[in-house]
Amino acid sequence: MPNERVGFVGLGIMGEPMAGNLLKAGFSLTVWNRTPSKADALVAEGAALASNPAAVAAASDIVISCVSDSPDVEAVALGTDGILEGARAGTIYIDCSTISPAVARTIAERFRAKGVGMLDAPISGGDIGAKAGTLAIMVGGDVADFERCTPVLEAMGKTIVHVGPSGSGQVVKLCNQIAGGLNLMAMAEAITLCRSAGVDAARMLEVVSSGAAGSWMLTNLGPRAVNRDYAPGFMVDLMQKDLRLVLEAAEELQTPLPGSALVQQVFRVLQARGRGGDGTQAIVDALSLLGPGNQS
Repeated sequence: MPNERVGFVGLGIMGEPMAGNLLKAGFSLTVWNRTPSKADALVAEGAALASNPAAVAAASDIVISCVSDSPDVEAVALGTDGILEGARAGTIYIDCSTISPAVARTIAERFRAKGVGMLDAPISGGDIGAKAGTLAIMVGGDVADFERCTPVLEAMGKTIVHVGPSGSGQVVKLCNQIAGGLNLMAMAEAITLCRSAGVDAARMLEVVSSGAAGSWMLTNLGPRAVNRDYAPGFMVDLMQKDLRLVLEAAEELQTPLPGSALVQQVFRVLQARGRGGDGTQAIVDALSLLGPGNQS
């Protein structure tokens, strides 16, 4: 049984299976979620349910959060009954959310002032990777904290890389979202042209995914898009949040990212039609809505 007691805050599409993998790895686990019923399955498997994030931290040596956006992380980390209130010197806080690099650095400074380490450790791999424990995890923060937390991270991911000081993990995650968004656009355009030509899009994916143009998006989300299965592994609204962070960082650094700006505008077509809760593979429909006859 691992010695570190682990806490987990945020049991959504990604967080719940990640926490489940920590239990499977033998970690003692304390959890909290804004909607307590989402913790029922984990509690049935042996997790303890805390009353708030501070209580999670008080019961843990390493605390992980996985929530939606910068304000959500600030609330669970620094707010009333937040993680910082319950943490003690020697605790390490790992945030797996995707947030602003600047916010990650600010939170890390607040935690360090109390003797608490912090790693910004955003994740990639979608709900598929979260369930399988094969996530890619890009980690910013102190090297010693990273080394101590590696066994915990290995319970949730397969490719785990320390990429630099605080905030660096978030910068790398934004780079991931740039590549992911443009891969989604490429997938959507390929499927759209194939359908327009009357060719079987599933057959197209079978061969193209195996060649030089293959990608995670084509292999994992392409079949869902072809079958018009838009159940979210990662929602359009969350991708748009990430692309907003990308473009804000690009503006701050005066770095041109025309492809990312285009992808954000295409996803906005779906949001304008109330489809922000769809999976990102629904970008195929956005192109159809922009095309002749607005066919979906």
